[in-house]
Amino acid sequence: MAQIYLSIGSNINREENIRSCLTRLQEDYPDIIFSTIYETEAVGFKGDPFLNLAASLHTSLTPQQVDQYLKTIEDEHARSREGEKFSSRTLDIDLLLYDQRILHPEMDVPREEITVYDFVLFPLAEIAADVMHPLLKQTIGELARTSPLTAEKLTPVDLNRYDD
Repeated sequence: MAQIYLSIGSNINREENIRSCLTRLQEDYPDIIFSTIYETEAVGFKGDPFLNLAASLHTSLTPQQVDQYLKTIEDEHARSREGEKFSSRTLDIDLLLYDQRILHPEMDVPREEITVYDFVLFPLAEIAADVMHPLLKQTIGELARTSPLTAEKLTPVDLNRYDD
């Protein structure tokens, strides 16, 4: 079984899409662990704020099968792959780490975004502080502590606040 880490985000019908995604993941992987959900500003374009979080689970799927599984969940949430790279999304799920595997250039794993975006790094550090980054040879917690990125732009969100 491989230990994998995911980054999950949405800024279109975000509460509904995040809830639905987390429910689906939990049904398929009961041992899944989620970070806090954070609201963050759109990066690279003008758009509504995102909800972002990280998740950790164990799977017997290969990296390519994980990628297809995540695309299937995105597609079930009406994910459009048309248009600009930086744009609004119903659901975006990225494979950040797959054990200690380095899958370049065929896949972006470990995902470069781990050290580029605060909304990826800090939720990941919350659930994977002691996990070694396979390329950088530092733990995710060390990367978060020494990063020029800041967690100040992340606002914790309780999805229960949206319940009736």
